[in-house]
Parts: sequence; C-alpha cells; structure tokens
Amino acid sequence: MASRRVTSILCAADPRGGGPALERLLEVAEQRDVDALAFVGDLGGEGVGAERLKRLFRMLGHAGRPAYWVPGPDDAPVGDYLREAHNIEVVFSFVRGVHGTLAYGPDGHVIFAGMGGEVSDDADAPRDEVQRLAYPRWEPEYRLKNLRELDEHQIVLLLSTPPAHKRHDARGSDVLAELVNTYRPRLVVSGGERGAELLGRSLVVAPGSLQDGHYAIADLYGRTAELQELGAAVV
Repeated sequence: MASRRVTSILCAADPRGGGPALERLLEVAEQRDVDALAFVGDLGGEGVGAERLKRLFRMLGHAGRPAYWVPGPDDAPVGDYLREAHNIEVVFSFVRGVHGTLAYGPDGHVIFAGMGGEVSDDADAPRDEVQRLAYPRWEPEYRLKNLRELDEHQIVLLLSTPPAHKRHDARGSDVLAELVNTYRPRLVVSGGERGAELLGRSLVVAPGSLQDGHYAIADLYGRTAELQELGAAVV
C-alpha cells in the first residue's frame, strides 16, 4: 500500500460484528477517500465468540485502507480477540489492533495508540479479561507510558471508555482525561455520549454507535470533526 499523509480519519464505535452498517460505512470511506479508519468499543459483541470478530476484521482488511481499533468491554475473553487480531494482521499489514499498545500510521508521522475495555478510576478495581474486559486505572497508565517518548509524532488515541470532560461527558474516566492532558494527542476517538469537543489541545470525538448509523470524520490537522449518519438505523 502506497504511503499517504494521514489527514482525514473515519471514526466509528461499537460495530458489533460488522454487517450492513459496516458495509455502508466502508462505502462512505471509499466515497470520501479517507486516509484511515478508527474503531472503538464492542467489535464483536457479548457472547458471540470469535466468528463476528473474524468477519469484522476480514471486512476491514478487504477494504484496503489503514484501520486501527481497540475492543470494548463485551469483547471477552481477550484470548479470542488477540487471536483474531493476530490472524488478520498477518494477512493485511495495514490493519492493526492497538489495545494497550501502539502502531505507526502509513506516513510514519502519525502514531495510533489506545486502551480498550472498561477503565475504572479505582486502582484496586478488579481486572478481568475473561468475562468482561475491565481494567483498573494503573493499566492504561502503564500500557501507554511509551507515548511520552514520542513527542515528535502526532498521536491518535483510541479509547473505548471516554475521558471525563465537564462540558461533554463528566461520567467518563478521570485517569483517561489525565492521560489525554499528559500526552496531548491531536485526536482522541472514544466511546460514550456522541459529540466532538476540545479537551485541552486534543480533539475528542465520540462518534456514536455505528449500529444506530452514527459515525464521524475527523480532520487531524484542522482539529475539526463532522458528526454524520448513514441514514435510517441499521442492524
């Protein structure tokens, strides 16, 4: 795949196995000629095993555009998620899961990183990757610490749990808001209440549920986002 400057990013949440909503979203990606796709939240969905994850990842691979994602709380057990992510990344080098890790964008100047699952602000909260993906506050702090060494890159941060923001989503995570303020990503794509707003110097975009037809297109350097709808709700 030819390298291109990453400017426009199509953002979606809770695809839950793809299906008609994802098919239509990928048509939008082609029509708008976006540079990358970013997904947060429940990729397969509760109790569905690996098959819907496999279908979702295969659709993203065949779309032919760089794609990055983090799983949601219902994408347990983590072993199924990791196996299917590994399998698709072996075949398609331009799609990458960034749950607790990072990956370079196609232009080498943008880094995608993230933390999936449900993040608690309690350091002693139970950690679970079998029944549900749930993590105490120290987990994203530790897993994303390498971002402090990447100041020369533009960072896109993918979060299944939204960061707390008084004007937009005060119910979000305080620790994730602290990480946003520390690492100052240019763009944050998150779950939670639909909207787009600046948190410090970072544009936070919560695209809303793809299964309700919601998505967003973010301009990485303009720090702006279009909140869009596919049309009638799809399932």
